Amino acid sequence: MRILIVKLGSIGDIVHTLPALAAIRHDNPAAQISWVVERRSAEVLRGHPMIDRLIEIDTKGLRQRAPANELLRSLRGQVGELRRTKFDVALDFQGLLKSAVVAKLSGAKKRWGYGGKALREPASRILLTNAVRIPSGTHIVRKSLLLARSALKTSLPTQFEFPIGLNSSDSHEAHAILEEIGGPFVMLNPGGGWPTKLWPAANYGRLADMIWERLGLKSLIVTGPGEGALADAAMDAARNGRLTAARPTLKGLYELARHASLFVGGDTGPTHLAMAAGTPMVGLFGPTEWWRNGSVNPIDICVERNDIDCRVECHRRACSKWICMDIPVERVFEAAAARIARASNGNPGK
Repeated sequence: MRILIVKLGSIGDIVHTLPALAAIRHDNPAAQISWVVERRSAEVLRGHPMIDRLIEIDTKGLRQRAPANELLRSLRGQVGELRRTKFDVALDFQGLLKSAVVAKLSGAKKRWGYGGKALREPASRILLTNAVRIPSGTHIVRKSLLLARSALKTSLPTQFEFPIGLNSSDSHEAHAILEEIGGPFVMLNPGGGWPTKLWPAANYGRLADMIWERLGLKSLIVTGPGEGALADAAMDAARNGRLTAARPTLKGLYELARHASLFVGGDTGPTHLAMAAGTPMVGLFGPTEWWRNGSVNPIDICVERNDIDCRVECHRRACSKWICMDIPVERVFEAAAARIARASNGNPGK
């Protein structure tokens, strides 16, 4: 069987789809699996042992909400490589018009995706041959698994598997940073794709001070490209000298997270990679929902504002109020201490 996965990005979206990839591969060991992904989000998937062919495209320049015929013209030149394989089935895990167009251009006779309210752009439904309705309140990881089960009869795992293909350079990168830290540590990530998801970067520096003074753990600030100012703000706010900064690759970050005592961050790619690594976690969530995008580990902790009335289906990337991430540092520290205690007490799930 020749299977095409269409999940274009972002990093968090890709991480959330990895359990579906694992289920498809385990139940179809002889299948040829290809994955179409945005080039800017492809790092996590390059060299992945469960993927036979990774097809990278760039849709960043495409006009948002363009009509289907315009998207077809724009994408046809980029996805010519799809035609090298005669796919039996394409699975659109993205739920956008452009992802459905990619599935259509693949030539797959069966094109599965979401239906109803689970579809992010309803117009994409016309390009699918089969649609799966997902119960409301379903976590995005389980949502992907339900689509794979409907399309390919894959089993639903009792524990989620997040396979990441690492190589020796990833491990070497991580261990060089671990040697610099020189002991147990907490990872802090002040970054985020939307401004409304950001907890003030200086707060991470103050949190690092509390973690050292009260728990005796060092902290590591991790940031990505273009986030140097966030790292600087956190470092400037720290006073006890027990905070280190690093900008690892995504796979290097994953390997680092496997050694961390805790990860603290918002709804962003590095947080989801830490979840994939099984790192104890405290998530700081504002305009998005923990029940949908947060950790699949039930003993991880979400810190959020439930005392405001504007967070229902918010998802705003800009906001005049911007109060949902106005969370005291002390409250985040208390959650961090509680999550570390749960791990120390031998709770299931680390």
